[in-house]
Amino acid sequence: MSLSVCLIVKDEEEVISRCLTCVKKFANEIVVVDTGSSDGTVNKVKKFTDKIYFFKWVDDFSAARNFAMEKATCDFVMWLDADDVVTDENCIKIKNLVDGADFDMAFLPYAAAYEGDAPTFVYYRERIFRRSENFRFSGAVHEAVTPQGKIIYSDATVSHKKVKPNAPLRNLHLLQKRIARGICLNEREKFYYGRELLFNGMFRESIAVLEDFLSGNGWVENKIEACLNLCRAYSEIGDKNGSLNALLRSFLYAPPRSEACCVLGAYFFEQNCVSCAIYWYELALKADNDAKGGGFVNLDFSGFIPYIQLCVLYDRLGDFEKANFYNEKAGEIKPNDKSYLSNKLYFQAKLNKEVK
Repeated sequence: MSLSVCLIVKDEEEVISRCLTCVKKFANEIVVVDTGSSDGTVNKVKKFTDKIYFFKWVDDFSAARNFAMEKATCDFVMWLDADDVVTDENCIKIKNLVDGADFDMAFLPYAAAYEGDAPTFVYYRERIFRRSENFRFSGAVHEAVTPQGKIIYSDATVSHKKVKPNAPLRNLHLLQKRIARGICLNEREKFYYGRELLFNGMFRESIAVLEDFLSGNGWVENKIEACLNLCRAYSEIGDKNGSLNALLRSFLYAPPRSEACCVLGAYFFEQNCVSCAIYWYELALKADNDAKGGGFVNLDFSGFIPYIQLCVLYDRLGDFEKANFYNEKAGEIKPNDKSYLSNKLYFQAKLNKEVK
């Protein structure tokens, strides 16, 4: 089976060669659609493929993605961003996945944030599609393809390695333009609009949009995330009860996820209820975050954060051996973290003193 890899790009001269150097290791065809670059992006792309097309930007990422997919000619189509990277090991996995393909849609892990070499934010994305099934993206921002057909999950990971941040108001303005044109946002767009409002400090507006989203028929993973976002938004305006209630509403959709457990652990810590805080942080370590469900998974909430907080809590109870145990578990994840290193010196002195 053959594979077309499709990208949409604009002013990506800093990263495009890095991405396409990876892509050429497993792609039979590289399709690049430029939406208006004014730098040297196109010249760099020409070193990797002659299938370069130009698309007039219409404030719609799905429109550009679909245009790129329409230019593909191979059995399967894969999408990437210009600042994505695929390691040699994962290049081999992708090639093997397509060579023996018996699926219509493949979900791959997307490592979207890193601390050093360790991924901290990972979620599955629909990544490779059988071209004959005519899959298409929808949504002006945070575009996605509706899952259907025979679906598989692979461990071949795509890494998102930004070198510059997105314009902070870009997605917010795109959604506001749609509203101004009288377009009703669909459930997914409504969720992301509330999220963008939150990220840009418009907390009351975010609350209004996310509460409206929760009253509709949106995707369950988006509803869980909306509850967590509402928890933060209510907290930002000083509404502690609203914040706690929003967090607890996430339990209506699925068992507690690690992030919610950590937020509850912090809540009880602030209330000086150490036993309750310990309960929730320990639950965070055991929680099923359902990564294959497609929701966002911040790995810190299922590892480093509960470990380091349990260290502090058991130290407060005077159980220094258990506190040291959890600190060392945190250190296994982040050996250079300042909190871990400071705690390590503290427990060395404390436990040595007890031995004497």
